[in-house]
Amino acid sequence: MFLLAHTGRPAAIRSAELVVQGLLRSGIGVRVLAAEAEDLPLPPSVERVEAGRDVLDGCELLVVLGGDGTLLRGAEFSRISGVPMLGVNLGRVGFLAEAERDDLDKVVDRVVTRQYEVEERMTIDVLVRNDGHIVHTDWALNEASVEKAARERLLEVVTEVDGRPVSRFGGDGVVCATPTGSTAYAFSAGGPVVWPEVEALLMVPISAHALFAKPLVTTPDSVLAVEVQPQTPHGVLWCDGRRTVELPAGARVEVRRGAVPVRLARLHHASFTDRLVAKFALPVAGWRGAPH
Repeated sequence: MFLLAHTGRPAAIRSAELVVQGLLRSGIGVRVLAAEAEDLPLPPSVERVEAGRDVLDGCELLVVLGGDGTLLRGAEFSRISGVPMLGVNLGRVGFLAEAERDDLDKVVDRVVTRQYEVEERMTIDVLVRNDGHIVHTDWALNEASVEKAARERLLEVVTEVDGRPVSRFGGDGVVCATPTGSTAYAFSAGGPVVWPEVEALLMVPISAHALFAKPLVTTPDSVLAVEVQPQTPHGVLWCDGRRTVELPAGARVEVRRGAVPVRLARLHHASFTDRLVAKFALPVAGWRGAPH
């Protein structure tokens, strides 16, 4: 089992210690990144490895302890290796997490007894063209966002779906998201919440100055594009808020369904509706339900 933790959080350090102790007692081997091991109170029997594409070779599960940023970091390892990721939320919302800090004993028990299911979440592949040439490729589990780089200037863009123009506007940018990402940046920008089982792509304008700049939901096979206009200041592309590249004026960003999904380990059968209500603390007092 591979353990990834946000070592900058005291709660993550303590949680990592508890998880490691529980797994080792049950005869489960544990592997961590050498750079993180320095900050964690780990026994010598824990394997320490350097970061690389093969760090999860031979591992059955990736357990991630932290907030949304750490979970997205874990998703990078999970996607490369195909190893399922089990997230324990130590942050604020943590939609990617399957358990909370108080569930550590249950997490260890389920990992040891292999009482979990694996589901696949669609990703997006991202391609940047400039002067007709491909200059950058990337991917995202949540979203790819095209944003203005200059705070005092609007970013002029034209959006496109399946090779046809949709709208031109100035604003702070555009978010192209998966259903998983619909509760992240796209949600903050005013996009719809999309259930994870729905296969779709989202395009959500950010603070657009336009008569028509509404969130769009397309088929999963659509190709979304955002063209940065030649006369506008340069922009930036962010993928999952972790990886960034500058977009010169005239650049074109294309987003399509990803070729490789991210696999998530699930402990619960709770509906996404219940998860949504719990994560956002939505008021449901007065609900009576369907008559029996």
